[in-house]
Parts: sequence; C-alpha cells; structure tokens
Amino acid sequence: MAVAQVMEQVIERVFASGVASRLRSQWDRDEGFGQNDKALKFLGQDFEFLRAHSLQCRRLFEDDTFPAQVSSLGFKDLGPRSAKTQGVQWMRPTEFCTDPHFIVDGATRTDVCQGALGDCWLLAAIASLTLNETLLHRVVPHGQSFHNQYAGIFHFQFWQFGEWVDVVIDDRLPVKEGKLLFLHSAEGAEFWSALLEKAYAKLNGCYEALSGGSTSEGFEDFTGGVTEMFELKKAPADLFSIISRAVERGSLLGCSIDISGFFEMEAMTFKKLVKGHAYSVTGVEEVEYKGSPTKLLRIRNPWGEVEWTGAWSDNSREWSCVDPSVRARLYNRSEDGEFWMSFNDFMREFSRLEICNLTADALQASQVKKWSSALYPGEWRRGSTAGGCRNFPATFWLNPQFKVALQHPDTEGQSGCSFLVALMQKDRRRQRREGKDMETIGFAIYEVPEEYSGRTGVHLKRDFFLSHSSSARSELFINLREVSSRFCLPQGEYIIVPSTFEPQKDGDFVLRVFSERPADSQELDDDITADLPEEVELDESQIDAGFKSLFRQLAGAEMEISNSKLQTILNRIISKHKDLKTDGFGKEACRCMITLMDTTGTGKLGLTEFHVLWEKIKRYLTVFRKFDLDKSGTMSSYEMRMALESAGFKLNNQLFQLIILRYAKEDLNVDFDNFVNCLIRLETMFKTFKEMDTDADGVVSFSFVQWITLTMFA
Repeated sequence: MAVAQVMEQVIERVFASGVASRLRSQWDRDEGFGQNDKALKFLGQDFEFLRAHSLQCRRLFEDDTFPAQVSSLGFKDLGPRSAKTQGVQWMRPTEFCTDPHFIVDGATRTDVCQGALGDCWLLAAIASLTLNETLLHRVVPHGQSFHNQYAGIFHFQFWQFGEWVDVVIDDRLPVKEGKLLFLHSAEGAEFWSALLEKAYAKLNGCYEALSGGSTSEGFEDFTGGVTEMFELKKAPADLFSIISRAVERGSLLGCSIDISGFFEMEAMTFKKLVKGHAYSVTGVEEVEYKGSPTKLLRIRNPWGEVEWTGAWSDNSREWSCVDPSVRARLYNRSEDGEFWMSFNDFMREFSRLEICNLTADALQASQVKKWSSALYPGEWRRGSTAGGCRNFPATFWLNPQFKVALQHPDTEGQSGCSFLVALMQKDRRRQRREGKDMETIGFAIYEVPEEYSGRTGVHLKRDFFLSHSSSARSELFINLREVSSRFCLPQGEYIIVPSTFEPQKDGDFVLRVFSERPADSQELDDDITADLPEEVELDESQIDAGFKSLFRQLAGAEMEISNSKLQTILNRIISKHKDLKTDGFGKEACRCMITLMDTTGTGKLGLTEFHVLWEKIKRYLTVFRKFDLDKSGTMSSYEMRMALESAGFKLNNQLFQLIILRYAKEDLNVDFDNFVNCLIRLETMFKTFKEMDTDADGVVSFSFVQWITLTMFA
C-alpha cells in the first residue's frame, strides 16, 4: 500500500479516536463555551441567524440536518418497512391545528402525554422539569411562539457530557390520522413538549433511539445534575426525609417497578401500576389521618392516564378522613395520570428511586451544602486503554486512571471525607443505528501507596493492582448510561479506575467527582520521557574484525549500506528467527532507520553507523523477547506498553493510543518489524526535538516550512 494511503488511514483513525475533538473541546471550555448562557451550537446551526433569514425570505425553515423523512423516525421498529411508519406525514402544527400555541399559561405536567414511542423515561423527566420554572427555561428558551416572529423554527438546550448544546429544529412533526404520533399535550393545542421531544431525538440521531432508558438520563440532560439511585429494598432509614429535602431543593425524582423478563414489560399490577414503566415523583406531603401523621407521595404516569387504585388514590375513602383544607389543596379526582399514595405503599410497590441532585447537594445532611466538582473526559480504546474490569488483571491497569486527594474531613475531629463518583458513557444512543448499545460499566477505587503520594506523572502498572485490593468500588457493573456511588473514606489520595466490564470495548466517557469539602483531582498519567542509553560510536579500529568482514560482504564495493540493501539485509536476518512473526521490513521503515543513523547526510550508512544500528536492533530484539510473555511472536497491547517502558520510553495514554493505531494489526498485536519501526520513530522524534530545544525549556517554535520539512522527512 502506498505511504500516502497509509498516512491517510492513520489520520482518519486518529481523528476517530477523538484526539482532535478533545483538544477542540478543551479550547472551547477555556473560552467559556458550553455553559448554559454560552451553549455550543449543535451541528453549527445558529437559531437567531436562521430565524432571521427565514423571516427575511418569507419562507418557513426546513431543517436539512434532521429531514422530514423516515430516517429521522428510526431504523428498525420505526424504519422504512415498519407498519408503525406507514401513513405517517410530517406536518407543521399550523397545518392540522386551528390555533396552535407553544405554551399556554405556563408548562404543566398535563402537557406531557406519551404517544407511540417507548420513551416514558424521557417523558417522566420532562414532567418533573415543569415543576421548576427556572430549570424549564434553561431547556426551553423564552421568546418562542407560533404567533410572534413565527418562522417554523424552534430551539432547545440540553446538557451533554459536561457541555450545554443548543439544538435547532423545524416544526414539522410526525402525524398519523391527523394526530401527533408521539408526545402530545392533553389539550392538543400546546406543542412545546412535542418540539422538545423532536429536538432530543435529533440530538440522539432519530426518534427510535429514545426508546427505552432510565429517567436519570433525561434528568441529567435537562440539568447537568448528578443522579443517585436507591434500590428500595435496601433504602436508607431516612429515605422519606431525603425525598422531602430533594423536592424542597428542586431536585428531579423518578421511580419504576422492576420486571423479571420482557414479557412483564408494561404489565399492570392488581392496583393499576405499570411494570417496567418510568413514573415521576412530583410532590411530597405529611398529613394527619385519624389522629396519626401519614407520609404521602404524589406520582405521575406519563401516559396521562392509568392511575393507582389503592389507598390515597383519586377515589379512595382515606381522603374523607383528612382536614377539609388539606383535602381541598391536595385532592384531585381527574384522570390525568397523577395520583397520591402512602410512602409505605410506595416502598412496597416500587423497586427503584432516582434522584437527580441539581447542585450535587449532600442529601443526607440536614442543611444544603454546595459540593466541589470536577469533570474529566476520557476514552476506552481497543488495544490501548480498554482494559476491562479487575477480572482481567493482565489488562486492567491499561484503563485511564484519575487521582482524587481527600484532604478535608466532613466534620472536625473525624477522618471521613464524603465524595461521589459518577461515570457516564457517551453517545451510545446515537450509535444504536450501528447496532451498538450501552456498554456494561463501573469503576474501582484504590488508595495511593506512600511511594506515589503527591505524584501525578505516573500511570500505575499491573504489579500494583495485583498486590493491592480496592478501597471501594461502584456497587455494580451495569449497562446504564451512568453509574454513580457515594463514598466516605479516610483522608488520603485515591485512584479511580473507570472501565467497561470486558476488555477491548471502544467507548468515550465522562468521569465526574463531587466532594463535600474541596478536594484536588486530576487525571493520572505517565509523563512523556525518553531515557535512552548512551550509544558510543566506535572507531573502525575498535570494531570486531568479523563484523567488518560481514559489512564488506553486505555493502559491496561502495562500502555503504543503501535503503534497498538495508531492507535485504534485515529481512534475510529476521527470516532466520522462526519465533518472530513479521511481514518483513518495508522500504519506509528502512528509510527511517537510515535517517536516524545517517550523520553525513548521504542517505546511506557507513561501517560505524551501521554498527550502531546493528547493536540497537539487537537490543530491541532482547526487549521484544523479554516482554513477549505468551511467546506468541508478537506484542499484545499490554506487553507493548511494558516493552516501551523497558526500552526507555514513558508515554501517556493518548500517545500510546496513537502508537497502537499506527503500528498494530487488525488483531491488535504488534509484530517484530513494526515494533522496531515504532522504537526507531520514537527515538528519532525525541532526539530531533532535543536537538532543536536549544534552551531546554520543553518548547520549540516552527515556521510552517520548518514544520512541513520535519514531518515529511523525519
């Protein structure tokens, strides 16, 4: 394959690995972009510009990035051949509603009724959002209308993995038999919720990508908060108090009933609760009932109907025994999907509660505490940083590592420091069209040993994890978008290792660390260094006579080794080592070797130069054999990283990813010729930089001509 083609493939793979996007995102964050008041423009679309242009042209906006086609509906159950999509038309509200409105008298929970899409988890989150007007208007910006400056264009803002993005849509909605196919308002003339659902579908690739999920996803994408999950069978004794404080602080709450198999999905209990269905908790009260205080929760079904029929339901007799003023304030007999139930019944009937804490408050505390927080983007890449969980000790240490220093106990005189870790995988809904879904993820936490205390430029290796047990870990590995757990550990430094359950699973993630008291945290990675042995160039008189004789035979009358001769020599020698797997040294690899060793600028190697190269390759062969632990004749990813360090190179995760992308084969193994090529290239680049860094400050400035010359011929 031509060198240009190889380089093109490498560049494509590098960009796919997210290196460029990570740099771009960091620059944007440094400029303040990604905050709610400075949201990033999704797909580069500017709402104000597009609306002004549509008004000026007197033409309603049509969004080409999310077209009114079946592809925007879905790919399987809502794909082109699905019965569900037959007869669907894309229509603007002005075309099938006599007097459409964006919002009437404020957004309410009855504006959120589920249609023919299994996104009850999202609708439960939207219903909860209507309880907090400040939060609602962060997601649903003011000033949108079907009457004032109407141009068929709307926009919404969502939190996505640490950044707020502004998503623009047109108002063409899927309609079947004259009615909205998906989310709709109970009255039928309000469209903010249907348009919000469309914007969220666009963000995730299509409507079908929204089918099935956890309410916490919607909670977090509407707030940027962090969700904690409570299994009600193992709930803390003060859960009602936790719920009360959460509601008081404006936190969003969701609940659901577990199913034992797919056949139970949306099955109904005896008292009309729906299994496998997402509800939202919209209120909490304590009332006097027959002389005793009774704890109540208000729950909403996003279907907008089908309500609990047990105690404290709309038609139950319990309400007749409550003070009339309380009954007037709380009692509602309409079939709107919302109902009251006792806290005891809630604990017995429901399986799980999700609380999205908007400011990462300490819910267990009696007073509000603002937590310190830090966010780190990261990557798992096959062959380099996707090490799997602790069940895979050979590769676990390759995962990204993050350090948190817990310096301040929660209270004086105690050693416990509270903090919360939340690991979120990115963009998995968007990838459903490609057949991908949520990976099973989790994390482990280790105390930093004394010898590494205070250090950042180190990536802990396999031996450390083999000889140390974890101090804490996520409660379980699970295929949810986010796994979060709260901990209280003694003062000290700890390493957080996020991972997929199995190794070699590609994915991007965001790790968030929240602490009650200020705590330093940072990614832990090796400093990039090269500790290379001094190479003494011998005089010809010092070189062994046997080697001289061999050189004369190889070099011929010219007494110099050219690129083609070097290729012949190396491949002839390597073919004798039957234990090594190799495709042989190519011309490009041999050219790199000559570039590194050529001190005269002739493009050829003399006796002394060839001797140095020969000794170098012998040393590389020794390293290769030492770290080819399974004697396969190739380097696996974890063998490769240890071998590089043994050869004198310490590289961070990002560089190691690039090396695997560049030098590994499809099976993620590196054969001997690519191993040598890699080490030669590394040594060349380190030495070149050191020569140019004349003041040894770690910075070199290039003109474009110098840069292109160096990269083309290094």
